[in-house]
Amino acid sequence: MIKAVIFDIDNTLYDFDRANRYGMEAVQDYCARSFGLEEPHFQKCYRKAWHMAEQRVGSDTAAIHNRMLRFQCMMELLGQLLFPHVKTLACTYWDTVLERMEPYPRAEELFRTLHESGIRIGVGTDMTAYIQYRKLEELGLSPYVDMVVTSEEAGVEKPDSKFFGLCVEKAGCPAGECAFIGDNLKKDVQGSIDAGLHGIWYSQGKEPAQGLAFPVIRSFQDAGTADWLKAIV
Repeated sequence: MIKAVIFDIDNTLYDFDRANRYGMEAVQDYCARSFGLEEPHFQKCYRKAWHMAEQRVGSDTAAIHNRMLRFQCMMELLGQLLFPHVKTLACTYWDTVLERMEPYPRAEELFRTLHESGIRIGVGTDMTAYIQYRKLEELGLSPYVDMVVTSEEAGVEKPDSKFFGLCVEKAGCPAGECAFIGDNLKKDVQGSIDAGLHGIWYSQGKEPAQGLAFPVIRSFQDAGTADWLKAIV
């Protein structure tokens, strides 16, 4: 019997790739107006800044997702003043992402169904806590969430077993009574399975191959009829 369902956020509860494109377009527009930085120079500089940040903080850490650090590296590469540009760029990016986010259809309905059925709802995400809390609020899902685990708090990124161990600890039940739903097969699905949870793949509409060893949700629009949901509620 499943007593807790834990969800990834980005590309699981909403289309991060779409929102990220809008965010980066807003950042590029700011750089073009402020520094005359046009494509493809902007993309090249951003990739170099991302790599620089990764060299400084490492890749298996929530800090690598911190856009302020990436934009700080960009300003260093461009020889521009840090103030006010770093903060402005970070706010421009995240404000745009949050504005453009839309929950996947019927995600809230699924959360409500689980909540009303007495299933604990968790979130397990590779990111810094502050922005992920803001996302859950903007998506309208925060009232149903019982617990949150970020890689910032866990000190490691998925699929590290320590991350999933903290998820289980907060769920307050054995790993075998927890389901983990995410879009990334390696990080979310296999990582949770290796840690003893029930991994479920959110395929974003992709048609899965036959004979998979784990359940698949193509979209939350048909999640209400899925066998795994029937079994736990």
